[in-house]
Amino acid sequence: MSKVIVIGGQTGTGKSDLAVCVALLLKQRGINAEIISADSRQVYTGGDKISAKISTEEMRGIPHYMLNVANMQKDYNVADYKKSATKIIKDLHKKNIVPIICGGTGLYIDNLIYKKTIPEVLPNPELRIKLEKLTTEELFSILKKKDPARAKNIDSKNKRRLIRALEIVTELGYVPEEEKPELLYKTLFLGLTLQKENLEVKIVKRTNARMKQGMLKEIVDLHESDLSYDRLQSFGMEYKWLSLYAQKLITKEECIDGINKDTMAYAKRQMTWFKKNKDIVWLEMSSPKESGNKAKKM
Repeated sequence: MSKVIVIGGQTGTGKSDLAVCVALLLKQRGINAEIISADSRQVYTGGDKISAKISTEEMRGIPHYMLNVANMQKDYNVADYKKSATKIIKDLHKKNIVPIICGGTGLYIDNLIYKKTIPEVLPNPELRIKLEKLTTEELFSILKKKDPARAKNIDSKNKRRLIRALEIVTELGYVPEEEKPELLYKTLFLGLTLQKENLEVKIVKRTNARMKQGMLKEIVDLHESDLSYDRLQSFGMEYKWLSLYAQKLITKEECIDGINKDTMAYAKRQMTWFKKNKDIVWLEMSSPKESGNKAKKM
């Protein structure tokens, strides 16, 4: 069975940095490794600061895939991701290169490395028009009744995701039961986490730094490239709050506070998702010494 390494966990814990370090360490041992991003917003072209994409300098010469592969004007889902990323894994294995799958979108990771059947549900324009008229709170309330399991892990503030989830449930007419997943590859799982107070501090610092680096300019540039603010808000989190700020509907302080609160809520959902996987080796990033000792034993 071919090998892959998965580095998942909460946002802001340093997954991208660790993935590069692991790839460089393997290279020192004569093993080539390259990185496949598993982030549902970094697949889109543009918004590099907003979605916290790794920079070329930070890649340190390690090839990265599944960044900037989709147009924000069009919907992109887990089935699209799986198709493209699976091809990359196969190509890397043919060249004896170890794929390192790195990201915080658990849905993308699980559908990529486990044998699963993704429901082929086509867009329903009529249903979408009806759902678009509802608030995110109303959409989330409907989803909780129809699919409680999906509601536990979805971004409750992301209107685009809520509509797609309801579209799938409406089409299938039932919630498919989860079978025990079968791994497609021999997989090493690494999970990164931080104590809540440390993560909060890091998220606040990261938001402030990205604001200084030009997140607001990015949202304005995206809008001027023919993306409506409603469309941008549908991507949730930073996109939502920056769009409101750019339209002068909220203050800068309200924008930053909204981003930080939504990011912390997202980090909580990420842990709920990843904790279901009992094979993950967890690294507490607020304790570098302990993390280093765990890594040496792998």
